[in-house]
Amino acid sequence: MKLRNILAVLIASAALTACGGGEKAAEKTKEATTEVAAKVTEKATEKAKGAAKGKTAADTKVGFVYVGPVGDHGWSYEHDQSRQALEKALGVKTTFVESVPEGADAERVITQLATEGNDVIFTTSFGYMNPTLKVAKKFPNVKFEHATGYKRADNVSTYSARFYEGRAVLGTIAGKMTKSNIIGYIGSFPIPEVIRGIDALTLAARKVNPDVKVKVVWVNSWFDPGKEGDAAKALIDQGADIITQHTDSPAPLQVAEKRGVFAFGQASDMKVFAPTKQLTSIIDNWDDYYIARTKAAIDGSWKSTDTWDGIKPGMVKMAPYGDAVPADVREMADKVKASIVDGSFHPFQGPIKNQKGELVVKEGETLGDGDLAKLNWYVEGIEGSIPK
Repeated sequence: MKLRNILAVLIASAALTACGGGEKAAEKTKEATTEVAAKVTEKATEKAKGAAKGKTAADTKVGFVYVGPVGDHGWSYEHDQSRQALEKALGVKTTFVESVPEGADAERVITQLATEGNDVIFTTSFGYMNPTLKVAKKFPNVKFEHATGYKRADNVSTYSARFYEGRAVLGTIAGKMTKSNIIGYIGSFPIPEVIRGIDALTLAARKVNPDVKVKVVWVNSWFDPGKEGDAAKALIDQGADIITQHTDSPAPLQVAEKRGVFAFGQASDMKVFAPTKQLTSIIDNWDDYYIARTKAAIDGSWKSTDTWDGIKPGMVKMAPYGDAVPADVREMADKVKASIVDGSFHPFQGPIKNQKGELVVKEGETLGDGDLAKLNWYVEGIEGSIPK
């Protein structure tokens, strides 16, 4: 019997007693009413706390939205690997929808996941930002986590990784190993996240080899093996002997292997696609973040936050060096990694000149997170212009 029903029964019973017992019985009625009301209040409070804490792990549902297929062997692949790690670690129920275009389709899919009772929903692409916010307004009790965005709400958190730290390691290797002094870079979309990576790689490469030039081809897609492969071919035809990318398929690695030039993987270890030509790869590791945020939703400690982690916390990792990377280059790359971890080096510490040769970050200064988050300019050594 629910407490409110017990309360009603006791009050009625006490009232009948009062009719036959006068003033003393009335006092007992008051005491009984107060005691049971207190229990009802206590029970309601406990229930509210329990609701705030969410469900048990076994009853918790977590949804994921991917911009590419889980078989892209890159961005979406690594998110799905971390989804599986989450499921294994906590025993929660997870589901995912892959190859969801950014825009109206994303809003529809996110809405569907919320309607299906998912308690936490991870939307894993920049272009999901506004659709995530729209759906979050309609489902205030659902926790939303948006990757690489910058808009938050009471029930929307943002998270990303400092991929540019890994790019600094790649740039160091590229600058030491290029023979043509031309590095090819395949860009997806001209957003700050991607531009940061191009700039960081260029700065690191020119630090060890001032003659380096970086050529960029934009494909306007996160995942399009055909376009990515064609971009790699075009860059190689323009003299690039090292290819890197901020796109999600292994197509550029496959072209590099076939054409006999070196390349870097993206988001995951892609060595299987370029066994002799991959020098290393940035690996996105979301395991710890997905586990921690889901735990927070379950125990009631979840709050809207912004997370931007890098090499030191383990959100950005590096694949093993390829056999072609010389020992001295490995040592140099390891030192860059170590200096990022101990804080003695930042990929965007001055002096830094922009593409026009103008000093924009003085020696002894470092570009702060606020400026990095909205970065929309090339550093010196990059050819071409940023698409508008």
